[in-house]
Amino acid sequence: MRNLPYERKTSDILIKKEAITDPHLGQDPNNRPVSELIEYGVVNIDKPKGPTSHQVSDYVQRILNIKKSGHSGTLDPGVTGVLAIALGRATRIVQTLLPAGKEYVCIMHLHDEVEEKKIKKVFKEFTGKITQIPPIKSAVKRQKRERNIYYLKINEIDGKDVLFTVGCQAGTYIRKLCHDMGRRLGVGAHMAQLRRTKAGCFDESTLCTLQELADAYHYWKEEGDEGHIRKLVQPIESAVTHLPKVWVFDSTIESVCHGRDVAVPGICKLHNDINPDDLVAVMSLKNELVAIGSAAMTSLGMLQKKKGIAITVDKVFMKEKLYRSM
Repeated sequence: MRNLPYERKTSDILIKKEAITDPHLGQDPNNRPVSELIEYGVVNIDKPKGPTSHQVSDYVQRILNIKKSGHSGTLDPGVTGVLAIALGRATRIVQTLLPAGKEYVCIMHLHDEVEEKKIKKVFKEFTGKITQIPPIKSAVKRQKRERNIYYLKINEIDGKDVLFTVGCQAGTYIRKLCHDMGRRLGVGAHMAQLRRTKAGCFDESTLCTLQELADAYHYWKEEGDEGHIRKLVQPIESAVTHLPKVWVFDSTIESVCHGRDVAVPGICKLHNDINPDDLVAVMSLKNELVAIGSAAMTSLGMLQKKKGIAITVDKVFMKEKLYRSM
């Protein structure tokens, strides 16, 4: 199965109490003005070979004329692919993407010929839980740590080159994975080329280049054409599609925006697969992101109980006063 953990879930929505939302309060995320999207959205950049992830994030700031941005996990300068960049007020949302699963396509170069049967056997052995020691040049302490390889699929073998796809837990070093598999094969190996194809809920289907983003910004700013930039800059809500959710009543939102936790009576509907300590997105009935937090009980508890704290709020994203009249 070629799926990251969140992709295997098929969550049902449980209705706790039917409700409608006031059309005069808040706003459908898809109807936000472009100027707000640019200060409160996400763009999925196809990172080119050469610059660091931080440099690409800086380029995006300059292109969009904003002061702040954050990316979804560091890629080495030589690595290309999916680099979701949160913009302006949305910057903190990347913290929900950093621990999410990642997918890569890699070319591993073997240092000698190996029969295909043996390569397949070693790939099978490295699927599941493995132990890695981070490489010398890494941002973490060099000590053994366990990582989960969700899937490891050989796409093609051409002489000493093995093209494969890997879905893995965040913090897995693919360069080290190639090295360790080469040692297991008894011939040695190194990573020749790497491209990230998924980072959490972002994949190659929404990628754009830095040049495409610059062109889209120009068309909007200079010619008033919103079409291009609306295709590239996504609402912040696109960054929480991999999280379980609870939807709260209009009357609950303002208190959450002031930092209060979500109590059971404030919930209108919810996903059915929430467990204690899960990271949960708190949504409005217009599907606006209000906050993210940690579940304090299961979905069943939220559905059946009449009182108690359901979600401990960690970060608030919605501005205050949008639902104040309630």
